[in-house]
Amino acid sequence: QVQLVESGGGLVQAGGSLRLSCAASGRTFSSIFMAWFRQAPGKEREFVAAIRWSPTITYCADSVKGRFTISRDNAKNTVYLQMNSLRPEDTAVYYCAASHSYYYSSATHYNYWGQGTQVTVSS
Repeated sequence: QVQLVESGGGLVQAGGSLRLSCAASGRTFSSIFMAWFRQAPGKEREFVAAIRWSPTITYCADSVKGRFTISRDNAKNTVYLQMNSLRPEDTAVYYCAASHSYYYSSATHYNYWGQGTQVTVSS
């Protein structure tokens, strides 16, 4: 089992920045990818960014490329999502997830999920 706890969400004006954190505990060594997904009201959950534990490889959705960066701190078992140049359309609940699969962008392949953290971007 892997437990994930997100933090760092909040309200920010357009153009601002936030950093989300995801603290992982449990059998984290069994995960291949850690990722961030988001879900806005009335929309499906969508892939935002993923990081592979070993080797370190990162992927980002086109909608956030150049604005968001995923990273990790192995010593703290924590994954981060640095979000810059935020837009109102980035407003959503952001979820951290862990996967045993190589299919990093598909939510259905993720085995563990955090409770989510709300990000609201005002215009």
